[in-house]
Amino acid sequence: MAKVAKRIAKINEGLSRNRAYPLEEALKLLKERAVAKFDETIEIALNLGVDPRHADQMVRGVCQLPNGSGRDVRVAVFARGDKAEQAKAAGADIVGAEDLVERIQGGNVDFDRCIATPDMMPLVGRLGKVLGPRGLMPNPKVGTVTPDVAAAVKAAKGGAVEFKVEKAGIVHGGVGKASFSEDALAGNIRAFVDAVVKAKPAGAKGTYLKKASLSSTMGPGLKVDLATLTAPA
Repeated sequence: MAKVAKRIAKINEGLSRNRAYPLEEALKLLKERAVAKFDETIEIALNLGVDPRHADQMVRGVCQLPNGSGRDVRVAVFARGDKAEQAKAAGADIVGAEDLVERIQGGNVDFDRCIATPDMMPLVGRLGKVLGPRGLMPNPKVGTVTPDVAAAVKAAKGGAVEFKVEKAGIVHGGVGKASFSEDALAGNIRAFVDAVVKAKPAGAKGTYLKKASLSSTMGPGLKVDLATLTAPA
């Protein structure tokens, strides 16, 4: 325990919990403190002025990170015939129909993104209780129910990040790895914030983007100056 406390103290040394750091400075500090034996994920959390209990204040969408996510994303696709072949050619890890339903019902959910052609949704609908709680249910609003499965697979593999506001009005997402350059991370973060801003619902009143913070998997959380998230500092 003493060793863990010492490590945490060292990571937090010189940081202010109350200060809102400019984006580039926050990234520099996080990268310096990402000392785990694996490549830590950099995550953003945005506090929004919405109440997602109201349908007209729900925030949901997808962001294509310009510099990729750094993750090896496993993609499952529900498709038949030519569409199934297109999905395989685009790099999908698992492709199927009834056989894929059986696989998932058997507890084998070994993928990070699920895509379906529109005609497959009655079949996929049987899996709502399995895929829904995991955030894997295909949805046309985020481009995972589409006839163009090849493009959807390539997007998922290339850094597409889905986001959905939580009960407390918070949206979060992984925006890259600690090994990324500060410029690459900043580009991803600004793209993510821009996507969330563009997804502002009709029912949102007052200040929409209220607070932002960045953290790494094993590192500290830092408040970020909102003004530096929407335009280069």
